[in-house]
Amino acid sequence: MKIAAGQFTSAPGDIGANVHSMRGLVREAAGQGARLVAFCELAATGYDLGAIAGDPGLWLTEDDPRLDPVREACRTTSTAALVGCAARTSGPRPTISALVIGPDGGLLARYDKRHLHGREQEVFAAGAEDGRFTLDGVRFAVAVCYDNRFPEVAERAAGDGCQVYVAGSVLEEGNDSFEAVYPVRARANGLPVLLANAVGPCAVGDCRGGSAVWGPDGALLATAGTAAPGLAVARVATDCPPDARRTGRGAGVGA
Repeated sequence: MKIAAGQFTSAPGDIGANVHSMRGLVREAAGQGARLVAFCELAATGYDLGAIAGDPGLWLTEDDPRLDPVREACRTTSTAALVGCAARTSGPRPTISALVIGPDGGLLARYDKRHLHGREQEVFAAGAEDGRFTLDGVRFAVAVCYDNRFPEVAERAAGDGCQVYVAGSVLEEGNDSFEAVYPVRARANGLPVLLANAVGPCAVGDCRGGSAVWGPDGALLATAGTAAPGLAVARVATDCPPDARRTGRGAGVGA
């Protein structure tokens, strides 16, 4: 299966513009044969906690019509997309969520970030369950940014039979996660890891992009680079046993 991470510079608070960017990247990824394209944490609004806290109009629902352009792109290309957003809850705070839109345009899954970091704890409600979805018979795990600092998240994914681990993050220049977290989670658990990161300036600083796919041995399979919007696309093996994934046997590479 080919999977992709899409990176772009979110326009702060402009859901329409950001959805337009995601729609284009879904189509581009599909043109390269990807079955799934993932976007970064809070891709729909940009990582601007003050704006999100002050404007509930920036909180999305699972069937929000503002996501229709992404749904249409998924339907017409038969591709799934993971969209990072602030999502409504039954309470007074939103969640930092990943909405997974299926190839038919319907909702495959919603994951709410469990491990909130810093000021996020003042703005958002924490999720209570691990993220999972199935596409083409392949079981995926979903995690968001600070979640990935906790090794047990990936360990549970491997123990739960997940075959691919997907993360959406907002990582600034100099963040050590590209070396100390994502390839380590891949190697330790025998799972391909897909990271979608922001690129360009945002509230946490200058984000370096670097969206990437690592193989189950921790080797870098593809990167979107650090300078501009784009895609990291790789073919990953999803049908080999866990021991083979840990040693890298059976891991395919594609672009």
